[in-house]
Order: sequence, then structure tokens, then C-alpha cells
Amino acid sequence: MGSGESHFDILLQPQTADFEGHPEHGPVLRVISVRATGAQGESGYPRYAGEGVEADIDPRTRTVEAITVDGDELPYGWVAEIAEEDGAAS
Repeated sequence: MGSGESHFDILLQPQTADFEGHPEHGPVLRVISVRATGAQGESGYPRYAGEGVEADIDPRTRTVEAITVDGDELPYGWVAEIAEEDGAAS
């Protein structure tokens, strides 16, 4: 996956903790398909948008660097990850 990725699927899921307080991800609550806009986001990474989401994504590491959902910041306690190519979370 080079820096020329034109689209990604983003998984939104709550971040919970196990009994000992170690972070773990809960079930996927929403999957959003985003496409490259051609713009650079404020984080310095390419901007992707779709389905009410705008995200700055580092295509080299497949990391969501910044995201808004329906015009707001990601709700506290939620995480955004790029879906693996087979559809599983990383």
C-alpha cells in the first residue's frame, strides 16, 4: 500500500479497558468509506472524506491522524482505525 491510496475504510469503535485497566477495543460501531479529496489536512497528511467524516490519514502507515464525524470531534473514548484489506481491524 503506497502513498497513492485513493480510499480507505475507517472503523469507529469504543476503547474500553479490561479488568486490569489495559486498553482494548470494543465492537465496531460504524464503518465509513472515505476517498482522497486532493487536499492536505491541518495535520499535514492527505485529507479523505465521505459519509459525514473528514479524516487526515497517513497512507504510508495507514494511521488516522485527525478525524471529525458529522462535523464534530470523535466522541471521547472512541478510536478510529483503518480496516485491514480483508475487512478485519488492525
